[in-house]
Amino acid sequence: MKVPSKKTLFSSASRLLHTERQTDRQNLTTLFNRYVDKTDVFSWNSVIADLARSNDSSEALRAFSSMRKLSLHPNRSTFPCAIKACSSLLDLFSGKQTHQQAFVFGYHSDVFVSSALIVMYSACGEVEDARKVFDEMPERNIVCWTSMIRGYDLNGNAFDAVSLFKELLLDGRDHEDVDSKGVVSVISACSRVAAKGLTESIHGFVVKRGFERGVSVGNTLLDAYAKGREGGVAVARKIFDEIVGKDSVSYNSIMSVYAQNGMSSEAFDVFRILMNDKGLTFNSITLSTVLLAVSHSGALRVGKCVHDQVVRMGLEDDVVVGTSIIDMYCKCGRVEAARKVFDRMRKKNVRTWTAMIAGYGMHGHAVKALELFPVMISSGVRPNYITFVSVLAACSHAGLHVEGWRWFNLMKGRFGVEPGLEHYGCMVDLLGRAGYLQKAYDLVLTMKMKPDSVIWSSLLAACRIHKNVELAEISVARLFELDSSNCGYYMLLSHIYADAGRWKDVERVRTVMKKRGLVKPPGFSLLELNGEVHVFLIGDEEHPKRDEIYEFLEELNVKLLEAGYVSNTASVCHDVDEEEKEMTLRVHSEKLAVAFGIMSTVPGATVSVVKNLRVCSDCHDVIKLISKIVDREFVVRDAKRFHHFKNGVCSCGDYW
Repeated sequence: MKVPSKKTLFSSASRLLHTERQTDRQNLTTLFNRYVDKTDVFSWNSVIADLARSNDSSEALRAFSSMRKLSLHPNRSTFPCAIKACSSLLDLFSGKQTHQQAFVFGYHSDVFVSSALIVMYSACGEVEDARKVFDEMPERNIVCWTSMIRGYDLNGNAFDAVSLFKELLLDGRDHEDVDSKGVVSVISACSRVAAKGLTESIHGFVVKRGFERGVSVGNTLLDAYAKGREGGVAVARKIFDEIVGKDSVSYNSIMSVYAQNGMSSEAFDVFRILMNDKGLTFNSITLSTVLLAVSHSGALRVGKCVHDQVVRMGLEDDVVVGTSIIDMYCKCGRVEAARKVFDRMRKKNVRTWTAMIAGYGMHGHAVKALELFPVMISSGVRPNYITFVSVLAACSHAGLHVEGWRWFNLMKGRFGVEPGLEHYGCMVDLLGRAGYLQKAYDLVLTMKMKPDSVIWSSLLAACRIHKNVELAEISVARLFELDSSNCGYYMLLSHIYADAGRWKDVERVRTVMKKRGLVKPPGFSLLELNGEVHVFLIGDEEHPKRDEIYEFLEELNVKLLEAGYVSNTASVCHDVDEEEKEMTLRVHSEKLAVAFGIMSTVPGATVSVVKNLRVCSDCHDVIKLISKIVDREFVVRDAKRFHHFKNGVCSCGDYW
């Protein structure tokens, strides 16, 4: 009979300890004493390695400690596994002790020991110590380089990760040594570095090495393209199509790309493919991504179907999925449904509370948002940066400048949240729209950071509401310094001049726009019916039922005039006669969508419309009257907020 080697016997002993340690923690010692010379360092190395590979890191460190108590001298094979165990446990103290012993025994410069130390320090968040180990290595292999690059990436040091990869390519090393793990880390870092052409350069290297079809590299690469440059969606899809053996992460990634870029229909198409692929399963991340696409599109019916799927999978208590459902219902105009989901959730994190507060704010229920916020604090959940953005935005939507000032001033002192650009943007919008233009302007001048385009455009929009031409010209001058190609700034200034009757200035602005080739983005409205999304443009002639829609609009117009409607021609920025302005107003996209919604649904049904721009004053007045005439509720989501029209009244209180 063949006698087992000491290594085989000791490996068996270590595995037995791993499986039976709860009932008999002496198995390893018994087997060790029976079959193996416990003064043998090789045997100790074997058990430490087996335990570390079995993710039993605590026992691996215990075995390492037992070996040292016997005054045995560890060798170069002992330290990497012991250090790996420290990495798994994120035990920095033990890691530093093991590093010290490696130094004492002269193995700190060993390439395998050093690689393990780099991983350990990086995992414990001590990336500077990892870099010291890397820099002190007399000789490096590709594993060391990759470990250091991954360490930088894991700790958010994207620029350092990319820089080190460049050093690697310039090191004279054979590039064939670079593996997929290193490539994944550097691509991940590229997505967070604002450097033109960087992702493309790494992509070229990936293609040259033949990594682009691998799942992990492909998933990371398509994500980097989507985040890193314009037109990245098309390239991301091409990469997705070329990945061999796509997994659920591949599908999640491309759906996320589509959802984040407002391409909801494409995201839904990918989700259908995933659902029909019996070889793949989807998870909470998949469902959250689809719900994000629903939130962007306002496709409530799809959202309800996904919610049903969540319930069937028993994921309603998953905090990430539950929060996504709340956000979806809020952005689809069903804030009451969102609150029901919120109340049913047994576990809530700061994002859950923030989503519900933001939902109330965007629907004009600022009082409910401000009632919920103290409940969140008293429950032990500490508000973060985004929570305060939601609270201040809720105050802004309702014109609650006193409450807004109060929470703005308490942010840093009570909760340690430093006000950022988004908070200042909310406050400028709040003060400006409430009529405190000078106070808003003074706040901008006292900011510690440089005001961005959002802040100046908020002030500019407030100037239009309160017809302050002088401050508008100051604001637009700052905006042109930041981005002279943004058509929206010219349009706002043009409207302000038009409101003041300064038609020569209107023409001057229009001329500049024409010379620079700037075109106003077309306004459109979306309406979902029976799972199909209908899109309307101003004066739409493409819809198959356009004749019936315009005929119905004429009938509505007669009833509107009987109800006392007078057109608000200030919404039309042209020096033309009133009759022509009125004709332009009649065919705005939201009016067409509302008319089609009434025609296509049963009496009493709520009609939901999504508008890509801010709803104009005339359309706002018209939809209020229509809601009373036809006894319907209309939910209109524009670029700023939600408007709930019912019985001749809007939830915004005509303040938007």
